[in-house]
Amino acid sequence: MKEIPKWLKEIVAKNKAAYYTDAAKKTQNELNLKLLPTVCQEARCPNRGECFCHGEATIMILGSLCTRACKYCAVSKAKPCAPEQDEPRRAAQLVKLQRIKYLVLTMPTRDDLPDGGAQHIYRVVKEVKAQNPLCLVEPLISDLGGKFEYLPEIIASGCEVLAHNIETVPSLFKAVRPGACYGRSLDLLKKAKEIKSSLITKSGLMVGLGESDSELREVFKDLRNCGVDLLTLGQYLAPSAQHYPVASYPEPAWYQDMADYCKSIGFKGVMAGPLVRSSYRAALLYSQAVGKTVYHNYF
Repeated sequence: MKEIPKWLKEIVAKNKAAYYTDAAKKTQNELNLKLLPTVCQEARCPNRGECFCHGEATIMILGSLCTRACKYCAVSKAKPCAPEQDEPRRAAQLVKLQRIKYLVLTMPTRDDLPDGGAQHIYRVVKEVKAQNPLCLVEPLISDLGGKFEYLPEIIASGCEVLAHNIETVPSLFKAVRPGACYGRSLDLLKKAKEIKSSLITKSGLMVGLGESDSELREVFKDLRNCGVDLLTLGQYLAPSAQHYPVASYPEPAWYQDMADYCKSIGFKGVMAGPLVRSSYRAALLYSQAVGKTVYHNYF
């Protein structure tokens, strides 16, 4: 595995130190009430310190066990339990407790469920909005196993953004994302726009897996051809030596060049940087799409 460069180690260390501040501990204490797991903790996100300092966390619904075995992900792989019927209430309660104004809901892939978890996502979003009318919601969903007949139900929940990550370039899908399909992910994003043209759609990629810049640009074009509005781009960091190895660490200036390119082909908003993740400063990215500042927990 390629050694992490010094400049990136310093950024990671700064975020790690923030994790132990009083502000971050307050968020941790609230999360320790065990209302719901967060992807911040389950996936060992390097931004936990920064986000927790601002009371930000990304709720993980439909459990913390995934039915797929992606080679880059730290989320546990095992046979999951049935969706918990009181999870919508607990999600809404956690939003209220943390005073979240912009919520990203993520989920493990649930190929075991007939609808891929669509009905449950609908119930969670509806309950969050019922108890927190001012909260904007962005579900970050799986590809639903290709069961797109259930996609309208998620969109009918009233979410402001629908996110689905393409994650990597087509040539790496088989090695990095067994069980996933590049074309299927594009189809989901395209169909979401066909169902509701005004819906803001979002996707994200990891870099440093062995992809080329030309491959990335082709993916960006494919996403735009599907009407995707928002994009995140961040460095892949292997959770352990058993995960897919890191092939490269692009310099910070590279991200700005890529962001400029993405905006030039029509993306309404781009968040790019070494530690950018799907839900990182999501409200700020959404603000770029709608052309105005929306409420969020960052200050």
